[in-house]
Amino acid sequence: MKTALQGLFALALLSLPGFAANAADALPWDGSTQLVLVVTDGWDGTQGTLQRFDRAHGKWKAVADPAPVAVGKNGAAWGYGLNPRQDPLQDDAPQKREGDNRAPAGVFDLGTAFGYAPHADTGMPYLATDADDWCIDVEASPLYNNLVNARKVGANAVKGSSEPMRRDLHADGDQRYREGLVIENNPRNTPSKGSCIFAHLWKAPGEPTAGCTAMAPATMDAMLAWLDPKKHPVFVLLPRAEYARLKTDWHLP
Repeated sequence: MKTALQGLFALALLSLPGFAANAADALPWDGSTQLVLVVTDGWDGTQGTLQRFDRAHGKWKAVADPAPVAVGKNGAAWGYGLNPRQDPLQDDAPQKREGDNRAPAGVFDLGTAFGYAPHADTGMPYLATDADDWCIDVEASPLYNNLVNARKVGANAVKGSSEPMRRDLHADGDQRYREGLVIENNPRNTPSKGSCIFAHLWKAPGEPTAGCTAMAPATMDAMLAWLDPKKHPVFVLLPRAEYARLKTDWHLP
């Protein structure tokens, strides 16, 4: 019985679009048919490009030209997502930690879209934020790395967090979170491994972030409208050399 069930499971996996024929090479995102790829110049680079890809019949195809983005003020660092763990000591690469001002590198699920407007042109789950919405970046909090509303969890629960989701109301009209999307780094919400990682609008073209990926409104609008949760979209961020090294093994475009 066990052998038969294993065989049926393997056949089901192989039926997923783009799933690796060799089970030993299978990766958590092999069933994804949408991929957002960000490539930067190096671990300390603050600039990069974002390009969107669809997959059909096992092959990735670009659906848009590369667009400029900005990442962390200190570049990137290996994050905690879907990809096999990389040894940062092997190539002197940094490991993501809270407050390091680095964008997490790797392959990640995409979560909730959010913004100031009541509705958004996207198929992703959408959170219309208000003045009581926060993302908790306090490592000692049981709500670390969670989007919460102070009316539900209480004012004390958001005390000390530096991540109000309505930055226009809490940070002198800041529009960076007018449109955004959660990048699922640290899905287990482990303290110190990084919190509140988003794709969001940039404050000014090319201006780096505290660890998110920032872009022009047109780039964000196109990405949100294109994303389809039924296609299990993933977000990939890698320095150029790491992308070249891992492209084949990770089944990337």
